[in-house]
Amino acid sequence: MTFQIDKNGFYGEFGGAFVPEMLFGNVEELQNRYLSIMEEADFQKEFQALLKDYVGRPSPLYFAKRLSKKYQAKIYLKREDLNHTGAHKINNTIGQILLAMRLGKTRIIAETGAGQHGVATATVCALMGMECIVYMGEVDIARQAPNVSRMRMLGAKVVPALSGSRTLKDATNEAIRDWIANPVNTHYIIGSVVGPHPYPDMVARFQSVISEEMKWQLKEQTGSENPDMIIACVGGGSNAAGAYYHYLDETSTRLVAVEAAGLGIHSGHSAATSVLGSKGIIHGQRTILMQTDDGQIVEPYSISAGLDYPGIGPMHAHLIDKGRAEVVNATDQEALDAAFELTRLEGIIPALETAHAFAALPKLKYNPRDVIVINLSGRGDKDLATYVKHLPDGE
Repeated sequence: MTFQIDKNGFYGEFGGAFVPEMLFGNVEELQNRYLSIMEEADFQKEFQALLKDYVGRPSPLYFAKRLSKKYQAKIYLKREDLNHTGAHKINNTIGQILLAMRLGKTRIIAETGAGQHGVATATVCALMGMECIVYMGEVDIARQAPNVSRMRMLGAKVVPALSGSRTLKDATNEAIRDWIANPVNTHYIIGSVVGPHPYPDMVARFQSVISEEMKWQLKEQTGSENPDMIIACVGGGSNAAGAYYHYLDETSTRLVAVEAAGLGIHSGHSAATSVLGSKGIIHGQRTILMQTDDGQIVEPYSISAGLDYPGIGPMHAHLIDKGRAEVVNATDQEALDAAFELTRLEGIIPALETAHAFAALPKLKYNPRDVIVINLSGRGDKDLATYVKHLPDGE
């Protein structure tokens, strides 16, 4: 069995492109051209140069000495938080803006939850002189104010999504409506491994630079390319897809996906999709999603604005369905505790999304010889207001 995408855009039974007729032309153009464009020598030359000189890659693989001592394992952190704009999202937006330019597009739209993808999109649009419209839920605009300010400073128009839960799902709905209304000149930069084919595969390929670097960095530091375990947080799942990509068929490496349990898996305020979800279609893909018996979306909840998506990417749905990936859930409080622990032990403030990955450490079984890589997908500047509200007693 392979865990790669097939020629029809499916990971097993998940994926595909279930789109309204008015979007078919947009999606078909991408399906027909994305691989050939990405494989062009001049595209790769420009992409790699920007990753190196603009984004600041390769991102370091850091041995977390004090964290390793506490959890009795060899823990390495893939430092995506050190990228320009502060997260892994820039890897994908650099790739997609170059693709959009080669497709002759002049206008870029995006959706964002935590705001990191919005910032990364606004950044590359400023870099390339492109019009940028970012859709963001009204609730997320309020809780991620620093990122909204950054987007506006970069020249993006931030449009609030006022329907539904006014979070990531609703921002995605608004972006899709825009794309239907402006099919000729507009490219939609989706920020995660979600949406109709080819987006899950395209985004995973752009993010695969993470695991590509991990292989030679691990070889350099440990003598082996393959870790025993890779841990990453999963909402839609782009940082996890990038960290897993070159290990999908390397079954000696355990893949651990950490979802947001919110106030508790069965509290009614959760985003634990793989536990609470069932197979269905959302935003043009067949995947696992939180829905009622009659197919209505159940509103997700997480303290982290980037993990409260009601579905997961089809790659992750397939990995979980086939037992290739293990799922761990972390509550809001467990994520906060893990963030404070990482900050005090290693001097690194993680994004709230990323903190969920660290919250998995006490829940997993491994031995002291095991090499564990945690994808430190983003930094916590944007979440400081939330962290300050939850500082441990007396501080």
